[in-house]
Order: sequence, then structure tokens, then C-alpha cells
Amino acid sequence: MVTKLKYGNTNTYFVRGVNGGILIDTDYAGTLSAFYKALKKNQISIDDITYVLATHYNPDHIGLVRELTKLGIKLLLLDIQYKYVHFADEIFKREKHLSYEPIDEKSAVIITLRESREFLANMGIAGEIIPTASHSKDSISVILDNGECIVGDLEPVEYLDAYEENASLQSDWKLVMSYHPKVIYYAHANEKRFV
Repeated sequence: MVTKLKYGNTNTYFVRGVNGGILIDTDYAGTLSAFYKALKKNQISIDDITYVLATHYNPDHIGLVRELTKLGIKLLLLDIQYKYVHFADEIFKREKHLSYEPIDEKSAVIITLRESREFLANMGIAGEIIPTASHSKDSISVILDNGECIVGDLEPVEYLDAYEENASLQSDWKLVMSYHPKVIYYAHANEKRFV
């Protein structure tokens, strides 16, 4: 169900449903041609992508969002993320060669975490979106009922013992692990499989 797309520094993921698909995260601005190559390599059409969802609004996760929405892909935005949408604008302004355009959140489809299961079910995807705010207040994770979990920049579970004083991180992992994951997909690390 989850296809990993690697075309820059950030792993992005495509989740295909019966009634559409969701791209989770994009790489940095300026990676559109590499993104298209990754789609072709994985036999995914741009038309297969109904929504783009960011695990959080750091620049290396949302660089292509505006370009994709201009192609007709809808931005799926959690209400808890709304005030963070423009977090990266100042960073991109300093890199004028990228021709970055800020995200237009006014045209986004906005849902709450509580509505996420029904929303995904309508796409033919069994799962839900949960808050995992130890990385940033706008961070979310996508938890699929088949055991696949996309956690963005959540600090890898393998390093959890090194962060014993971080109650927020411990809490996030307790929540993720309560879903009994079979595989954890990270934005900047190899996936972790549980056998």
C-alpha cells in the first residue's frame, strides 16, 4: 500500500486508495524534475495523487506543495497545522534561485485528527492520522491499519533510550506503538521492520 519515493534528502511516500491517493511529504523546493522521475520509476502517474499531506511544515517536507497544488492536487491540512503553513517562507525567500511560491492554504481541504479515519476511509484507505508533536507542534504521523506507519521526522525508535528525559518523545512513541506497527517509515532514515 505504501510506496517510498526517494528523489532528494527527504523520503516521501505515496499511499494508494481505491478512490484516490495521498502523497505524504515532498522534498525541498527545486526537486520537481527529480520527483517526476521517481514517479515514473515507481509507475505512479501525477493523476494518481489526489492529495498532498505534510507530516510538518519544515522546508524539506513541503518544497513542492505549491507546484503540486497548481497541477490540481489538493492540499490536505490538519487543523492543528494551519498556523504553521508559512513556517518555511522566510527560509525559501533567501534562496531566490528556487523561485519558491508560498503555499495557498485557503484552498486546502482542512480536517481534524478526529475526522481523519473517516476521511481516509472515503478514499479506500484504512487508517488514521495522529499527533506526534515531539519534533514540532505541527507534526503528525499516518498510521495504517495494515501496520505501515509514516512518522516523518519523529526521532527513530531505535534511539529512544538515549532520550529518556524527553517525555514528549516517549509519549509519541507510546502512542505509535499502541497501534502495533509492522513497519515504520521515516523521512530521513531507513524503515524499521518488526517481525
